[in-house]
Amino acid sequence: MADEDAGAADDETDGEAEGGGGKKKLILFGGIGAVVLIGAGAGAYFFLAGGDAPAPTVDGEQPVVEEQKPVVFYDLPEMTVNLATDGRTTYLKVRIALEVQDRGMVDQISPYLPRILDAFQIYLRELRPADLEGSAGLFRLKEELLRRINLSVYPARVEGVLFKEILVQ
Repeated sequence: MADEDAGAADDETDGEAEGGGGKKKLILFGGIGAVVLIGAGAGAYFFLAGGDAPAPTVDGEQPVVEEQKPVVFYDLPEMTVNLATDGRTTYLKVRIALEVQDRGMVDQISPYLPRILDAFQIYLRELRPADLEGSAGLFRLKEELLRRINLSVYPARVEGVLFKEILVQ
């Protein structure tokens, strides 16, 4: 009977060893998961909120603050052109302002006004109403007009083309 008691005691210790190992693994994985979660949270905090600190300076100088330069807008005369269509006549009425660097640039561009209007008229007459649909169509139109005007007034440079009014009728 002593042998039976010894065999029963061995079975109990084996079961406790297996159960204790399972609990140890659970605690170990839980601890690792908590450390990873805390590390990810800290990294996200420093990444997202860390940009609020002032920029480091060299030799005690103040950080450089970029000032927005004033721009000048030059209004072009209103243009009305008929668009390329198969049947019904469709007109495009457009008012455009040019964004330039300073007043001196307006003086450089003014003599080229006939060339600018000619380039715009030729391009606008080739457009179809479908070319002007949606914001993507207007963005392409703006980029193409900017490219054409900069070719017309070179070496002067226009910074942007702004639509004041666009009407397709």
